[in-house]
Amino acid sequence: MPGTHNGSDGERELQERYGTQDRAQRFYDDQVLDRLNPAMIEFIGRMDMAFIATADKRGECDSTFRAGVPGFLHVIDERRIAYPEYRGNGVMASLGNILENPHVGILLIDFVRDLIGLHINGSAHIVPDPALRSVVTDLPVDHKGRTAENWVVVDVEEAYIHCRKHIPHLVLAPREQREWGTDNVRAKGGDYFGAKAEKNELAETSISAS
Repeated sequence: MPGTHNGSDGERELQERYGTQDRAQRFYDDQVLDRLNPAMIEFIGRMDMAFIATADKRGECDSTFRAGVPGFLHVIDERRIAYPEYRGNGVMASLGNILENPHVGILLIDFVRDLIGLHINGSAHIVPDPALRSVVTDLPVDHKGRTAENWVVVDVEEAYIHCRKHIPHLVLAPREQREWGTDNVRAKGGDYFGAKAEKNELAETSISAS
């Protein structure tokens, strides 16, 4: 229901410092829900990407990008959503954080049609695909022939709007077919930022100096 969010201690301190308490309280009262309403559920169902923030037990943060066909972020009910985890680079930074600290923040943005965003904050846990599929009968079967190894199930604690003021308007363009789950270095982006080359250069320099 509206008005369930009271803000963090840091929020309240800064609101008092800058005199924004009334404006912030109106936003809490008018826009912050502790569940997904029908408009939010419809919005989630047509999104094909999400930005997901996690932190470990020390509070060190990670932000990652997830994408799939519309509906890949699956609404179980008004208080629970789930998104699939496929094989990636093997680091499992987000899942590792969730094991230590269940708090997650999800940001969905419609860059194409309505230019609006939706924040979903909540508590997450990892569920193997067979276990979740046994109780959520309408869970998507696969994505381009791939079945998720695990799902991240998020219990919704807050859901609220991200205003459209500075959201850019993007136009969808055709893209080349990309192989899901590939280990092809070029297809995955290679050493785009030159990190591997830089480390190799440093290693060679160190060997030469020794």
